[in-house]
Amino acid sequence: MRDTVDEVIERWDAVRPGLDTEPIGVVLRIFRASRHLDQGIKGYFDEHGLETWEYDILTTLLRAGGGNALRMSDLAGAAMISPAALTNRVDRLVAKGLVTRATDPDNRRLVRTELTAEGSRIAEDLIEGHLANERELIDGLTPQESRQLASLLRKLLVPFEGESRETESP
Repeated sequence: MRDTVDEVIERWDAVRPGLDTEPIGVVLRIFRASRHLDQGIKGYFDEHGLETWEYDILTTLLRAGGGNALRMSDLAGAAMISPAALTNRVDRLVAKGLVTRATDPDNRRLVRTELTAEGSRIAEDLIEGHLANERELIDGLTPQESRQLASLLRKLLVPFEGESRETESP
């Protein structure tokens, strides 16, 4: 089985024999797979009138449990985006009626973001379909290969993110 990355490596080997092209086999394949996966996930949410980032924020709040409210700083960390970008995104979700934003009753300097009933319904309604879509996107892997790849990617990501980082929404 061959892919376009094999051709890139072969071309480099022909032009620059002895060049260490092993990283290309990993990095370029991750990059290309990421683009394909991103397109597949974006397509699913397009069908439901959502942006991927909207779903990420909604499910981050849903995973928070309890009253599904998070301080903006905690939400930014959990959603892995800058506070400035988060403010803009939350404003857009507030305008759509999917989240609310209010001052924390215990500390008026803090702002808490919470799912509305509609935001919670959307996140709950889409999770199973989203996971089924992701399953289709990795259908070429056996369950064992999927677990092995997940383990290897975790090993690759930990130095970049740190072990205690929360991951993006499934």
